[in-house]
Amino acid sequence: APPLALMAARRGVDEMRERVVLGEFGVRNVHTTDFPGNYPGYEDAWDQRRFEEAFRVDVIREEEDTLEFDMVGIDAAIANAFRRILLAEVPTMAVEKVFVYNNTSIVQDEILAHRLGLIPIRADPRLFEYRNQGDQEGTEIDTLQFQLKIKCKRNPQAAKESSDPDELYFNHKVYSKHMTWVPLGNQTDLFPDADFRPVHDDILIALLRPGQEIDVLMHCVKGIGKDHAKFSPVATASYRLLPDITLLQPIEDEAAETLQKCFSPGVIEIQNINGKKVARVANARLDTFSREVFRHEGLKNLVRLARVRNHYIFSVESTGVLPPDVLVSEAIKILMGKCQRFLNELDSVSME
Repeated sequence: APPLALMAARRGVDEMRERVVLGEFGVRNVHTTDFPGNYPGYEDAWDQRRFEEAFRVDVIREEEDTLEFDMVGIDAAIANAFRRILLAEVPTMAVEKVFVYNNTSIVQDEILAHRLGLIPIRADPRLFEYRNQGDQEGTEIDTLQFQLKIKCKRNPQAAKESSDPDELYFNHKVYSKHMTWVPLGNQTDLFPDADFRPVHDDILIALLRPGQEIDVLMHCVKGIGKDHAKFSPVATASYRLLPDITLLQPIEDEAAETLQKCFSPGVIEIQNINGKKVARVANARLDTFSREVFRHEGLKNLVRLARVRNHYIFSVESTGVLPPDVLVSEAIKILMGKCQRFLNELDSVSME
């Protein structure tokens, strides 16, 4: 058997390679170490077969607009590339031009245009082309047209003493549901069963009073979040490393209860073993790492807090334009396109 010192050294190297350790004052092992020759006895050069064996994606939770999934076996640079592509490079449709025919509300034209721009539009961006620079008029392949025409009136049936605007006036709240799609060119034939509209019907755009009206025409175009945040398809896209909590020795009774309170609910559970309360890590994934345990003199040396270096927990929350799983696959396609473009450039540069 190998001597104990050698095994301990090997364990230390394993920890450096695979864990980011959270100490009381700072974080250890954060530097990138995935290059060959960094650790004696480890062949850390990139190897396609080894990567394919280790890499996996697990979908943890999928709801209507949110997706949580694990990506295991990648580097921080790749994880961050996906996050940034989701935020800034997956295209969507949004209001770009607002033609104001009449606006007597107290919301100024440019504020109104800005508010309309930020309303997410339920339209699949893959059905449209990007509009050419300098095109004043949109065409059916690159533009969606919406109309918002609404006027506020008094309600003659309202009670005399009423002070409730909902009773006194008609149409005094302008919502996104009042935006109607106006087909351009042959769009009715192109999209026979299309239902182009805002994702949410109840987004408040403006408040009106009797005699005030808004009459605007909007052009939606395809764009990316890099150009303007209104084109970003996600509300949030973020990732974190998988928490890894190790109890270095048994923690019992009162100490176990104190320990449980130091972590998020569900992380530490207390078992009853031979009449003793014993703490154990039930689900480290739920922890937010407040590092509260380091405040307790008696506990701080009994627990090791770390994060698994190559296990990323992604959470993607869509604005509702496209489902989050579609957004992720679109992001992957965009990254593949970038790689392809880079390879083509390498091929086209003549070897000098």
